[in-house]
Amino acid sequence: MAVFTELSDEDRDVITAAYGFTSLLSVIGIADGDSETTYLFRTRGGEYIVTLFESGAQPLDLERAFETMEALYRRGVPCPKPLRTTDGRATSVAAGRLVAVVSFVPGAAPTFAGPAKCLSLGRVMARIHTVLERQSNCTRDLPTGAVHGALVRENVFFLGDDVSGVINFRLRHEDALVSELADVLVGWAGETKGNLSKERARALLQGYQAVRCLTDTEKAALPGFIMASTSRRYASRKERALLPEIAVLAYRSVTSDILG
Repeated sequence: MAVFTELSDEDRDVITAAYGFTSLLSVIGIADGDSETTYLFRTRGGEYIVTLFESGAQPLDLERAFETMEALYRRGVPCPKPLRTTDGRATSVAAGRLVAVVSFVPGAAPTFAGPAKCLSLGRVMARIHTVLERQSNCTRDLPTGAVHGALVRENVFFLGDDVSGVINFRLRHEDALVSELADVLVGWAGETKGNLSKERARALLQGYQAVRCLTDTEKAALPGFIMASTSRRYASRKERALLPEIAVLAYRSVTSDILG
């Protein structure tokens, strides 16, 4: 871990009081990221992830993330349950850092995701989009809504092949839903040469459309979004000299066979 803020006994007491924890059993530091410090607080009432933000986090951003998670949690989408302070705030302060607390989510982030995991991820992503989607009066528009913004492997936990929880909603923002779908396809089904694995991409889209069917407009737009997402992914890599060919290959990967 690049940063780690040690909690004094007084800091622990401040957090315990702010969230109404009772019977604190243990506090364990967790290696996690390079811009925040994370602890597992074990209490008789449950286990909680306590995050101290080292820089960049703003209370309003975390309030928005909490509101998003609360909406998803109420609808049964697998994500942490946000824990507000005893006076209803999304954040508190301890050790000179902004603090946010959520329930502990079991499972682990995968190093590789085969078709079964992609199928489950597709379903969960569609559930997120369905809960947060805006209603459009124009059928020609791409459906929009609040998207997670960072559905990368480290932010998705699995138990077996099933998603057990999606974490880290700090980058949630308004966007076309198909844009996030493209990013996830590239991130989870992309091959080293830029093309999509047909098997993993098909599973991910199958899971997604089992919950939320893509509109004809979204299907037509998806290859272009795949090309754009691939271009962003490879722009800073050593393969960037081959970027035009890689992007075109990714574009051509989104065939009717994959879309179904």
